[in-house]
Amino acid sequence: MRILALDSSGLVAGVAVVESEGEEEQTVAEYTVNYKKTHSQTLLPMLDEVVKMINLDLDEIDAIAVAGGPGSFTGLRIGSATAKGLGFALGKPLIHIPTLEGLAFNLWGTDQLVCPIMDARRGQVYTGIYEFKDGALKVLEDQMAVGIEELGGRLKEYGRPVIFLGDGVPVHRQALTEKIMAGCAVSFAPANMNRQRAASIGSLGIRYYLAGRTETAAAHQPDYLRVSQAERERAERERVASREHV
Repeated sequence: MRILALDSSGLVAGVAVVESEGEEEQTVAEYTVNYKKTHSQTLLPMLDEVVKMINLDLDEIDAIAVAGGPGSFTGLRIGSATAKGLGFALGKPLIHIPTLEGLAFNLWGTDQLVCPIMDARRGQVYTGIYEFKDGALKVLEDQMAVGIEELGGRLKEYGRPVIFLGDGVPVHRQALTEKIMAGCAVSFAPANMNRQRAASIGSLGIRYYLAGRTETAAAHQPDYLRVSQAERERAERERVASREHV
């Protein structure tokens, strides 16, 4: 089985090809960029480079796994459009991987609670709570957009060590360690594992594929979890305008 994986849901853009045969699994190629460029500038050139480097025939892939949100509205749209375009052109199914499950999968095998956090601004994070049990990633609390203090309260109820990762860590690390999770067993993922990785999307995609969790290119839609800033601002303008006409 061969999975092409795409992730442009956050600050990092990534493309990977992951293969499995029986119980053996390997990352054949992974290209990751975390730099000051938009994903519209990077994702397709990265894919093209991976295809060239490993002489990949895209017709031979089984499916396209894509980080489906939450995350950057623009990044999600770029990743979704790229995956849908490839799915239509190649006649291949898509595998919608929740962004936070993909992040959590970076830490496969840990016995701690895994809590990825992505900065959602306005004091909120996109997050979920996960553990690894019986050889699988288990969702304890599904993807959500919540305040960082509310998240801390939820985590304390488990009474277990927690490891954090994601681009929300630099924003909230001090508050987590000094206030919100003070006195709790807290750690943070190392640099090589603390951001989105397309290889994790691909590896989790293999498991989804075997479980029959695929969708057509036409059916795929990103999960934003909340409306964009532009939509919030438009709603506020409409609300103000309606009050002025009362």
